[in-house]
Amino acid sequence: MHIAFIGFGEAARAFAGTLREKDSTLTFSAYDILLGTEKEAGILAAAEQAGVRMEPTVAEAVAAADWVIAAVTAASSLAAAKSVDQALRPGQVYIDINSVSAGVKRQTAALLAPRGAVYVDMAVMSPVHPRGHRSPVLVAGEFDRDLLDLFAKLGFDLEFVGAETGMAATIKMVRSLFVKGLEAITVQAMVAAHRAGCLDRVFASLAKSFPQFEWERFVGYQFERVATHGVRRAAEMRESALAMRELGLPEGEALAAAIAELQSAVGERQLPIRAGKEPAELAALVSEALGEREG
Repeated sequence: MHIAFIGFGEAARAFAGTLREKDSTLTFSAYDILLGTEKEAGILAAAEQAGVRMEPTVAEAVAAADWVIAAVTAASSLAAAKSVDQALRPGQVYIDINSVSAGVKRQTAALLAPRGAVYVDMAVMSPVHPRGHRSPVLVAGEFDRDLLDLFAKLGFDLEFVGAETGMAATIKMVRSLFVKGLEAITVQAMVAAHRAGCLDRVFASLAKSFPQFEWERFVGYQFERVATHGVRRAAEMRESALAMRELGLPEGEALAAAIAELQSAVGERQLPIRAGKEPAELAALVSEALGEREG
């Protein structure tokens, strides 16, 4: 069995590594749009380590594949499908793990349908490390039971959520509104309290009201998530905003857009934040960085 990746970033690398551990007979190829840029050396090194053959074109990468796993940024999701539209053949399985709205997934499925490819709406519901393809996933779409059995045989931790393409994406987008929103509101509240000179009191009050959060650990973790992954989370939140629009929820769309703005503002700063730092230190660092950005 041969698996091709469109995009060879964090998710694809994690999947390739654990799939190879599960079944050493699998073969892999990949294409990444960043080949030919300053990031090429890192991509090629990661591919060599994972036993993945990088191809110079996306058509060559998918030509011999049984499965094609699309693992690109949210903004590039539909473009990735268009790039292989003419290259796919009947019976190939196109597994779309991109963090996009249900509408985008349905557009992608409709685009590829004339090629006879089997489209799988897959949503990865946890960080891809350390479990790789064994991370919990939701899958949706019109495909036969044999494919679900093959997923299970290869060790995917999956839940089938229905034949409606986009349902897996919708569940993830709504959940992400809460998860990424909780990160954003924690960071914003701590930074605001720091600037107002009342961080100790606000922190103590929240810790008393929500002791189950273990606030010393919780706040550090939220800051680290936003600082490390804010840019990528912002892209996902823009897709969540689109999902809210598709659901006819303008307030939800505005909320998701605001979360995206905060995630992006912090993530773009590339701050040296680690989860073990004191909340006051973290709030001061982010407050200063955002102040410089505004200036």
